[in-house]
Amino acid sequence: MIVGAVVLAAGKSERMGQNKLLLPLGEKLLIDQVLDSLAAAGVNEQVVVLGHDLEKVIASLKPRLGKVKIALNVEYEKGMVSSFQTGLWVLSGIEAVFLILGDEPILDPSLLQKMTQTMESNPETLIVSPIYRSKKGHPLLFRRQLFGEILSLKEAQTIRDIVHAHADRLVTVEAPEWTTIDIDTPEDYARIVELFKTGRQVN
Repeated sequence: MIVGAVVLAAGKSERMGQNKLLLPLGEKLLIDQVLDSLAAAGVNEQVVVLGHDLEKVIASLKPRLGKVKIALNVEYEKGMVSSFQTGLWVLSGIEAVFLILGDEPILDPSLLQKMTQTMESNPETLIVSPIYRSKKGHPLLFRRQLFGEILSLKEAQTIRDIVHAHADRLVTVEAPEWTTIDIDTPEDYARIVELFKTGRQVN
């Protein structure tokens, strides 16, 4: 299965007080941890959607240009749907796409591969979601048949609307705690750093 990924990296990080994508995690920046995990999982195409703090993030991604595509969402303040749509327009020739939160840096390549294999082995499955203690998390994997619906979402609608509309064709995969955590505050960041240090990012 040819799989792409749209990495949402356009937000202002207002509650964090600084650009969270450029925070250190281990020996790398958060955004580098995300992109390296996607590469390790064999994701065929990666596009990073940028908006706020454009120059700083592009500078950090400079060594990757050519391997990773960049998309600019001039309407990034409209939120996640707008950025996901921007990234989808850039990708081509893929059969499914991961919706990746740029501030969810502990991506386990083996989980991404498991999600891909789950979709590939179940032709009727349109969405694959990780689940931790009955709570669905991220990343989400969408089959190509849903791209048109995603691109047609209006400003007031959400990705959750797509998920709910196709709940009967959604499959969940058991996953670690990190799939339910993103980084909005310094406290969230401290929690992610601790999970990363202790190795609790993997099953």
